[in-house]
Amino acid sequence: MACRSGCCCGFGPFNEDNARFLMLAVFIILYLLCGAAVFSALEQPMEAEAKDRWAQRFEQFSQKNNLSKRELDNFLRNYEEANLAGIRVDTIRPRWDFTGAFYFVGTVVSTIGFGMTTPATISGKIFLIFYGLIGCASTILFFNLFLERVITVIAFVLKSCHERRHLRKAVLPQNGRRRLSEGSGRGGRGEGLAGWKPSVYCVMLILGAAAILVSCCASAMYSAVEGWGYLDSLYYCFVAFSTIGFGDMVSSQMFAYDEGNESQMAYRVGNFLFILTGVCCIYSLFNVISIVIKQVLNWLLRRLEVPCRCPGRGRHQPHPRHPRKNVVVPGHLRARRDLSIETDAVNDSEADGRRMSGEMISMKDFLAANKVNLAIMQKQLSEMANGHPRQSSSSSRHNGFSGGVGALGIMNNRLAETSVDR
Repeated sequence: MACRSGCCCGFGPFNEDNARFLMLAVFIILYLLCGAAVFSALEQPMEAEAKDRWAQRFEQFSQKNNLSKRELDNFLRNYEEANLAGIRVDTIRPRWDFTGAFYFVGTVVSTIGFGMTTPATISGKIFLIFYGLIGCASTILFFNLFLERVITVIAFVLKSCHERRHLRKAVLPQNGRRRLSEGSGRGGRGEGLAGWKPSVYCVMLILGAAAILVSCCASAMYSAVEGWGYLDSLYYCFVAFSTIGFGDMVSSQMFAYDEGNESQMAYRVGNFLFILTGVCCIYSLFNVISIVIKQVLNWLLRRLEVPCRCPGRGRHQPHPRHPRKNVVVPGHLRARRDLSIETDAVNDSEADGRRMSGEMISMKDFLAANKVNLAIMQKQLSEMANGHPRQSSSSSRHNGFSGGVGALGIMNNRLAETSVDR
């Protein structure tokens, strides 16, 4: 489909990263269209029935109480304004006491945003902007650190199991004795397991099982306390844990909880712990699933790859493979494309000297300097997320997972499918 460098027959400057990005964008658009079709087919008849029932009830109520439609519409608009302020027909707990406000800020920083409570004052809305900016960033960092520790623990457990299986296979019974097989022992064991990493599929299975276990336990609690059906509780758990937060179902909101007994406090603590654990598990699971999706995109790229037929190349001569390159590459960097980021930074000192002396630099040198600075920043962020710098190796085979920041940077080189030396 696309050459791996900045040249492609008929496509202009189009490399593998751009091809993967385009395929993912097309997949998301198709996924949205399919989802819209399914939900429209499932929910539209129910919406039409609800509109018909409401029109009949509205007409019957206006005739029974001798009210005009305009008066009744005005009354309903007043109720909608009260509803936005947290007033409901059923008696519910106060929204803006300390416990209610704590529940609200928890939904803000976790990006759940149920919507059942929103600030109504201008000062509250302005404060929310700055509060959410720092709070959401801190919570995302917490989720990333949680993901890093979960991956570390799972990798340690799986590696321990793998070592036990390795030792069990290494010790073979023969002539009434047990001897070590060839290549085993301390040296062989270290060489055989030094580069071992858990598969992303095993990690995804473990995280999926943990998310299901937390959701099932939480659903049992919500069914017993809130009076919801078990399937409705499972639906609420996914909506809340995935931070979708529709707000149609919200836990710990009934006035019956405000009795000051120990069971009410235990339910609130359990609700908080379940939401916190569930959000962390689902966030980790989503990031692991994203690696699987990226693997599928890489497989499709390999299947769709065609030989380059650019002028000056043979009809079936493969294009030289380069690691990830930007589309915009300055001229004086094209002659040294295989150099590392550190070499680019050292060799760019001439342009730096001209900048320090006050001399005007060309747009070519400006783009080159920005390219190097951004690459170094990305590399440093990836190393900080992994907890230790990785030695760059020009001989390692590029598998589409090198680099990256955030959650992908944390999982980079920690799983078998994201390892640069696999």
